[in-house]
Amino acid sequence: MGQWEQFLGPYKQAVDELKVKFRGMRAQFADSGVTSPIEFVTGRVKPIASIYDKSIEKGIPFEPSEKMARELQDIAGVRIMCQFVDDIMTVVNLIRQREDLKVIEENDYITHKKPSGYRSYHMIVEYPVETVNGKMTVLAEIQIRTLAMNFWASIEHSLNYKYKGVFPEEIKLRLMRAAEAAFQLDEEMSSIRSEIQEAQAYFSENKEAQSPNIRKEKERE
Repeated sequence: MGQWEQFLGPYKQAVDELKVKFRGMRAQFADSGVTSPIEFVTGRVKPIASIYDKSIEKGIPFEPSEKMARELQDIAGVRIMCQFVDDIMTVVNLIRQREDLKVIEENDYITHKKPSGYRSYHMIVEYPVETVNGKMTVLAEIQIRTLAMNFWASIEHSLNYKYKGVFPEEIKLRLMRAAEAAFQLDEEMSSIRSEIQEAQAYFSENKEAQSPNIRKEKERE
């Protein structure tokens, strides 16, 4: 296990640093009074069991190696969630402009959805991390999607695990219908985007205004 921990260490560092940076981007928008295109950020290093499955699928030896680091581009994964479909390309362009990473591949599964109905925007980036042995560059996958897309993808992932990728026809059809329903939800929300954002801004302003009064009430109790 020590060999794997050493191999995966830089990936964990990359995920932790990227999460901090993307969350920092969200905070910068908030501090400037601009609605952030980033709703929230998550990340993970692929579990060893999943690395094993992927190595079998790709026909590469299941061992820490340069070949594995090159062939498995999603060992480090970061997911950025957006409220609206239009926000996705805003985030994509922000990532393209960054100087602390290099985008080497993009896949637009929103414009060109997968046959299953899956929608998301994927970017593979090279990200440098500083280690005790010097600087090294790792590959990381960044997925950008809406909350509705993420809900569907999470359910599909669970079912895929259960059925080992071979869905009963009825389940497959229902998933495709659900994917379209999720996308229609995104489209409807986008059509009233300005009203939603005005309401959210109003709620936030009133919540902040009420906070000092609530604190004073609690102090008097």
